[in-house]
Amino acid sequence: MRANSKPAVLTAVCLFAAVAVAQTKPVVVLIATGGTIAMKIDPVKHAPVPAISGEDLLATVPEVSKYATVEVKNASNVPSDYMDPARWTALTREVTAALARPEVWGVIISHGTDTLEETAYWLDLTVDSEKPVVLIGAQRNASEPDFDGPRNLLNAVRIAVDPQSKGKGAMLAMNSQINAVREVTKTHTSSVETFKSGDFGFLGEVDFDRVVYWRSPLRRQHVAIKTGSMPYVEIIPMYGGADGYLIKAALEHGARGLVIQGLGWGNVNQPMFAAIKDAIAKAVPVVITSRVPNGRVLPNYGWEGGGKTLVEAGAVMGDDLSPQKARILLMLLLQDGVTGQKNLQAAFDR
Repeated sequence: MRANSKPAVLTAVCLFAAVAVAQTKPVVVLIATGGTIAMKIDPVKHAPVPAISGEDLLATVPEVSKYATVEVKNASNVPSDYMDPARWTALTREVTAALARPEVWGVIISHGTDTLEETAYWLDLTVDSEKPVVLIGAQRNASEPDFDGPRNLLNAVRIAVDPQSKGKGAMLAMNSQINAVREVTKTHTSSVETFKSGDFGFLGEVDFDRVVYWRSPLRRQHVAIKTGSMPYVEIIPMYGGADGYLIKAALEHGARGLVIQGLGWGNVNQPMFAAIKDAIAKAVPVVITSRVPNGRVLPNYGWEGGGKTLVEAGAVMGDDLSPQKARILLMLLLQDGVTGQKNLQAAFDR
């Protein structure tokens, strides 16, 4: 009996040591939502469709076990074109619950790239935590030999467990590049280097030896979710010959707020200006943005429809936010009870 007890004791010690090592690894939660990163070529449709789970994606990257214990939660498996305020609200709850666990170092969201920047900005505004939230996607589906999903997931895990990542909020990490979500936008339909931050540049990058940060995002704010149903906010584009009809249609459809994708510094023509004034007269807040990808909108021009006249009429300048991100901030502010040009402008200036 004694002779046989030694191997048993040794086995028990080894198992205990293995468990102890596993318990010392940081825990990272991967929340899968779908997108190209979760798609394969369907043999009948001959086109990418939702096909793989978060566990399937994780299985393609065994190397992550060197850095963390990754837990998977499959929230959905849909194209990111299907994302909406209801899904975003549910995702905020999932992320907040995961980050509240003391053993969790960070959360990774796998997501389609079409609305990835919108979901990322939403989470940056609504999740109140110092722990990192890292969003990833893929430009190539899992049937392609150069599928970029595994590398993006591995990099996201490394970012999530890096102490430097604390306090930087939500970040978008693809192609080994790290972007601040307020500034990042998709710039190419198919390139793996599609996400860029314009004049601001990347936050950092993931090298083979370590994660390198060059700066931190300073313009961040938190807006608590207070309702399960977000107010309807519409985006209306300004273009040569716009007649303001879409503004009137949005108001008739029940819009509680409007974001105008203006020109240049935030300018519109006379018909659009008249329609904007009508909306403001009906107590519907109007936020002015620009279709130009870099720079702030400012009340500069004084001709009818110029930025100065828009502010004098009661509109809010959307700073450097894209129309889609300005819509998200306006929605959240309205549901939080923030109203009036002065208060809304203060929030957009932060």
